[in-house]
Amino acid sequence: MYASTLFASTLFVATALAHGNITSPPARQPGPVMQQVCGSQAVSAILADGTGPLENIPSNGAADCNIFLCKGAQFEDNMKNVQTFAPGEKVAFKAQLPIPHEGPANVSIIDTATNTAVGQPLLVFDSYADENLAKLPPNNTAFSVTMPTSLGTACQTPGECTMQWFWFGTSAQQTYENCVDFVMSA
Repeated sequence: MYASTLFASTLFVATALAHGNITSPPARQPGPVMQQVCGSQAVSAILADGTGPLENIPSNGAADCNIFLCKGAQFEDNMKNVQTFAPGEKVAFKAQLPIPHEGPANVSIIDTATNTAVGQPLLVFDSYADENLAKLPPNNTAFSVTMPTSLGTACQTPGECTMQWFWFGTSAQQTYENCVDFVMSA
């Protein structure tokens, strides 16, 4: 209980300090399984700056720890947040971008076994979070994607797929991502 409370409290503080993250739907968070797989340094880095770049998350080199898949956050720590979406459904996203870094971004469905995109991206920004703008366009922090109708039987098992928000700050040379675990209804 204490470990869960510590994770939740620290994560809340860390999220308020960072560069950007998805606030809705619920994104994967670090937890005890991530600590077992990726080590305490990786979890500590995320808890210190919950939406910092992937480049700031140390990898322990373990084969099961893939920082470039959901920042190393493990499905087993996030099973209660699995969303159910229907083919053709519009899914609203909200993002927090306290420190913008201009660069490309997208939202894609990712096969978690191979860390590869399933089909085409659901949304693409050629230029996202441009720090040179006086105010970011509203669609940088509130946007929606339409779930594909062509997945067949893919993404019907929890943990098989995730919807990944991916953003690369070109000048900053920093990579950001969040994952939303989901299943497609039949």
